Amino acid sequence: MSRRIVIAYWLIPAEPPRSFFQRLINDFAQQHDAPVFEPHVTVFVGANRVGAAERALSQVARDWYPTKLKTLGIAHSDEFIKTLFVRFAPNKRLRQINETIRDAAQDPSRYELEPHLSLLYKMMPAALRREVAASISVPYSEVSFDAIKAVRCVSPTQSRADVEVWRVVASAELSA
Repeated sequence: MSRRIVIAYWLIPAEPPRSFFQRLINDFAQQHDAPVFEPHVTVFVGANRVGAAERALSQVARDWYPTKLKTLGIAHSDEFIKTLFVRFAPNKRLRQINETIRDAAQDPSRYELEPHLSLLYKMMPAALRREVAASISVPYSEVSFDAIKAVRCVSPTQSRADVEVWRVVASAELSA
């Protein structure tokens, strides 16, 4: 599989969920010798063009106010970047934010929107993933997201080293 540098566009949770998720991520990283990362929901992945990313974030910040996503529970998979994650229900506003980014960045990428917030990036046996997933309780029926970031990363992200070279290239508050 070929790997390339891309820009991922992340919605960032507002407080207090942001701190709650960061603590979970930090704790799981320490317990499982895994990378630490910022809590986020990826809404689009496109070409590695910083100018386009800055335009896209400016447009989203201008057009959109903080958005809420309904939590659907904890899930796990054998995919590195979805080891353990919180699932969210897709909604119209999330799809519109995705389209705003694609249009503003002039990026034809057809990123498949599957809203989730990862809590752990680590290859691990299914039984252990199930056990850890069952131990997680998220105290929010919905989570508000009030910021957006553009992050340069390797796609697909497959290792701790890949995560550790992620770099934020632009960010904006949602306040329309």
